[in-house]
Amino acid sequence: MRPTFKILALISTLCFISLSASFSSFAVSEQTVEAAEPEKGPNRGRMLRKDDFAIELAIFETGVPPEFRVWATTDGKAIAPESIELNVKLIRLGDVIDDINFFQEGEYLRGDMVIYEPHSFIVAITANYQDKTYQWQYDNFEGRTSIGDEIAQAMEISTGIVGPSTFHETVEVYGKLALPSDATSNIYARFDGLVEKVNVKLGDLVKKGQLLLTVESNESLQSYQVFSAQNGIVSAVHVTSGELSNGRVLLEVTNNEILIAELAVFPKDLSRVKIGAKTTLSINGVAAKQLSKIDSRVLKVRDDQAKLFRVLVNNSDSLLSEGSFVSAEIEIDTYDVAMAVKRKALQSFRDFTVVYAKVGNEYEVRMLELGRIVGNKIEVLAGISIGTEYVIENSYILKADVEKSGASHDH
Repeated sequence: MRPTFKILALISTLCFISLSASFSSFAVSEQTVEAAEPEKGPNRGRMLRKDDFAIELAIFETGVPPEFRVWATTDGKAIAPESIELNVKLIRLGDVIDDINFFQEGEYLRGDMVIYEPHSFIVAITANYQDKTYQWQYDNFEGRTSIGDEIAQAMEISTGIVGPSTFHETVEVYGKLALPSDATSNIYARFDGLVEKVNVKLGDLVKKGQLLLTVESNESLQSYQVFSAQNGIVSAVHVTSGELSNGRVLLEVTNNEILIAELAVFPKDLSRVKIGAKTTLSINGVAAKQLSKIDSRVLKVRDDQAKLFRVLVNNSDSLLSEGSFVSAEIEIDTYDVAMAVKRKALQSFRDFTVVYAKVGNEYEVRMLELGRIVGNKIEVLAGISIGTEYVIENSYILKADVEKSGASHDH
């Protein structure tokens, strides 16, 4: 099969998968719309009836964390709450069960635990009244959707695991590369005389001990050789063969194996930047980042009130140049957090910031209480458990699917 046909075939397959998933979701949505709304009682709770016995189960959250409250009737007449034994089990995604018992409070029964978000579960109720047992079960899902692994893979939905993390707080600064003050060696003739031969030219790489010049001394009329005192590049040539040295600088050799990144730190960050702080450098035109640390700082501030902090930069391969612009992230603090997630995973749901937990082929919102933000991660204070698998890439697809279904919880 020709490559073009293969691509078209792949596109057709993915379209079919996507359409099938959309049709499936649409069908579920249609069923949800067509399903009869549950009967509501006078307290805006769900009415559950069997024979002449009925209970109204409501989630109450006015001035208190969400909790269940129950009113019971027989033949439409109120029943004393203390005469009923009631238990509600909330079966959550992943077979987590909240076991709720009830106690009498005023004219109703009150659940003994908070109904934490999301309010998404199978509700199983057992009531005992006058030696009879009544049972009901119904689904109360919200923020939940189901996507097969094949479709999730085609949509590039990828996951990670909630866990502890080490945060490295940084401040971003800018600057440019400079040469160390002792980088350039000026080459003189030890004894003035005639420069017989210049052995190097501008831009040549030289090694320590390499021959640079041959000079004939005016006093002894003997020729002697001048060698390089360091590795480097011939950065200036001030003489040609046949000229007299006359006590001047004849050559300049610059060692650029180490450069200095001079980084401008402004007053608002000065107190947080310390000598020895870890630094990640991004150099203009160079893909790879360099790791280093703050080596020193300049005493005076510039006219714009920035202080220059100096970072040593390895340039042993001579690929970097003096004057190149750099940006840097200077580490100002490091600390461990108990839980963190990737910021790109976050979505909105009702009035909450959420991530989507994954259990098998099902995905469900987890309402998060968030803390500090550092880089691409954010601290999680509550709302999800360590070890939970959650969606990182393309979580917006799940958000769209959940919003399309329009499911919401009973209140």
